Amino acid sequence: MCGILGCNFNSDNFSEALSIMKERGPDVTQEFNIANAHFGHTRLSIIDLDTEANQPMVFDELVLVFNGEIYNYKELIASEELLCKTASDSEVIIRLYQKYGDDFLNKLNGMFSFVLYDIKKERYFCARDRYGKKPFFYFLKNNQFIFASSLRSIIKVLSYTPKLNKEALSQYMQYFVPLGENTFYSGVKKLEAATYMIFENKQCYLKKYYKINTYKKIHDEKTALDDIESLLIKSVTSRLTSDVEVGSLLSGGIDSSLISALYTRISGRKINTFSVGYDEHERYSELPFASIAAKHIGSNHHPLVISKKDFETSLESTFEALEEPHGDSAAIPLYCLTQYIKQSDIKTVLSGEGSDELFLGYDNYSKFLKYYDFAKSLSQGQNDFLNGIISALQNNTKESEYLRRIVKKQNLYYSFGEIYTEIQKKRLFKKVPTFKLEKPKSDPVDWMSYTDLKIWLGESLLSKVDRISMANSLEVRTPFLDVSLVNYLFSVDSSLKVGNTNKYLLKKIASKYIPNEIITRTKKGFNSPFNEWMHELYGSSVIEVILKVNEHTQLFNETYILSIYELSLKGKFKQHLWSLFVFSKWFEKNYL
Repeated sequence: MCGILGCNFNSDNFSEALSIMKERGPDVTQEFNIANAHFGHTRLSIIDLDTEANQPMVFDELVLVFNGEIYNYKELIASEELLCKTASDSEVIIRLYQKYGDDFLNKLNGMFSFVLYDIKKERYFCARDRYGKKPFFYFLKNNQFIFASSLRSIIKVLSYTPKLNKEALSQYMQYFVPLGENTFYSGVKKLEAATYMIFENKQCYLKKYYKINTYKKIHDEKTALDDIESLLIKSVTSRLTSDVEVGSLLSGGIDSSLISALYTRISGRKINTFSVGYDEHERYSELPFASIAAKHIGSNHHPLVISKKDFETSLESTFEALEEPHGDSAAIPLYCLTQYIKQSDIKTVLSGEGSDELFLGYDNYSKFLKYYDFAKSLSQGQNDFLNGIISALQNNTKESEYLRRIVKKQNLYYSFGEIYTEIQKKRLFKKVPTFKLEKPKSDPVDWMSYTDLKIWLGESLLSKVDRISMANSLEVRTPFLDVSLVNYLFSVDSSLKVGNTNKYLLKKIASKYIPNEIITRTKKGFNSPFNEWMHELYGSSVIEVILKVNEHTQLFNETYILSIYELSLKGKFKQHLWSLFVFSKWFEKNYL
């Protein structure tokens, strides 16, 4: 796991820009220059610790800078008969490119972002993994091309801070993060997941190389259970490939507990597991469940208890690691935990991201299916069904209101629409294009899963995990996001996945490996007392910095801001205030 940097012009700030990514790769820092092509790499050594695997890697007039891990690289060397001179997964990318040209990315099973530069053709081939695990930012204007794993590195090479991208702000207010190619800096873009880019002869070309196939071919539950278990075991096994010790994150939920249990069984030894909790506001803490899971699998468990003081001391470091506004408050406890793991001299861990999206773990899935069936029945003129549903929900005002809105074809919520001034509403919503996803046929289960895989997981969760963990020189591997497992689950009949409970299929498999009290517990998510601690630590300065920034930008409706602040003091609309606070802190640091 590493940091990559490059540009096609001379920059006095190149070395300084590379040093910004030192934590992404603290073991080795190297540069390679040829004519006007400049490449830099910071390495976190995990596979092939020898110097031969250092980068930039140059073979046969091809230059590679690569961030990530290719889990099937040994199989590819054998099956593709690749002649490699090193024992690293990096060289496999060069050899596959030599054999297949641009058409080799779907052979890779892993997480990656990389650039291959053809010295003779002066051609940049850039690619990012299927689900967006590893970052790739770039700037391209007037034939100036910069790419990096870090936004701050690009800005350092530019030597100026680009203006605020208001499209990104609008998306952030709704989704926690900018979507698609947007970043908060105008002109600095993300290469989207499952996409490659070619820059050659002053021309830029982008193309998607991977698409989830939702064709249903698995209709038998036993077959599905056997296959999923086998694929999951294979996925965990491949992610144990390392020349350094691998740990495991263990929250006490079904996902991380199952991954840790499989790791224990596969390795046949006591593994190191890590969890985080709180010394107050214990209702947010999952440490008791993590302890149960750790005891069951017999791990060397390392629970971290963080306090309000830890929250305070980690806040600025977390914001710096994220580089741009990110609305997920779980970034702070994750920062504390990954910092703690780094101090334990462990460089890589397994984690459970992806399970909720693939196995239908969120409560909103069952709600959505209820509404979907309801709306579908309405379209078929079944008014008796309508009356039955309304009657069944007559004691639940919130649910009934949702249903009434569906009947009237109204939006369920308008999110942050009210927060903008009338002037900004007109400017933003005329300018900002709707973020569109290709709908997987007409299956509502596939649509829910795909949407969260693409937006919530791909844009928000994975970016948070990468930026926070790599700020502490820690690689996070996600077995649930193995391409074979993802593809298989989208081929399983949706009725099998829905079952009679959330994560129906996964719970069936997990019952072989972890305690029932972990499987049947109520899902909590990675929560924290961020709202309580924010108010206790910063008091009125929270609203003061928001109003200060708004006075400069004139972006937001001040009355609405003040209303949100008052409600957050009562524990309501706390996410709304947090998102405003995070944005305002970032804007203050970068533009005021």
